[in-house]
Amino acid sequence: MRLSLFSKTMLLTALIVVGFAVQLSDAKAAEARAYFAGGCFWCVESDFEQVEGVSEVISGYTGGTTPNPTYKKISKGGTGHYEAVEIRYDPSVVTYDELLHIFFRTVDPTDDGGQFCDRGESYRTAVFVSNPGEKAAAEKAKTKARADLGRKIVTPILSAKKFYRAEEYHQDYYKKDEIVLTRRGPKAKKNAYKFYRKGCGRDKRVRQLWGKDAPFAS
Repeated sequence: MRLSLFSKTMLLTALIVVGFAVQLSDAKAAEARAYFAGGCFWCVESDFEQVEGVSEVISGYTGGTTPNPTYKKISKGGTGHYEAVEIRYDPSVVTYDELLHIFFRTVDPTDDGGQFCDRGESYRTAVFVSNPGEKAAAEKAKTKARADLGRKIVTPILSAKKFYRAEEYHQDYYKKDEIVLTRRGPKAKKNAYKFYRKGCGRDKRVRQLWGKDAPFAS
């Protein structure tokens, strides 16, 4: 059967589309996910999106019992949820062990009342694991952190629960200018995230604890 030029073009286009779909499916299949709580999720997202091999970090809520949590709900307390992140990464580029090593050195794992200026249950640290392999890796990383720091590590290792994506205004917050209301109307406040992070003392405390091993503290 002879195909017309139009039919050949359509067939070639279909094959290309199928090829891209297969590549995308393979890429998603190879992508792994890690779940950490490290205080303000804006900061954790900002840190881990700098890691080679990490494709995306999503701010959200997990660990609690309240369905469909919101920022307002968890801020009031009583939901059991943590501010947390979902880290999507390529394990052929960065391993789960490496992510755990980085995580412990970007937080104060000796503080069980929150992180830095953010206090309360939703700002506590935690590692959420999905299988025995992740649990063993997390326990090993926690032991190494304790040995390196020479202090008790209070960060718990918990079984993963449903992860809820936070409101869109929280996603990539560190890249945005905050909108504030003035007498003359809405106004963009430049570098709002940087002012918050510095004012909260996150980097200063991380440097005090981890020194040169702190990967992101400026």
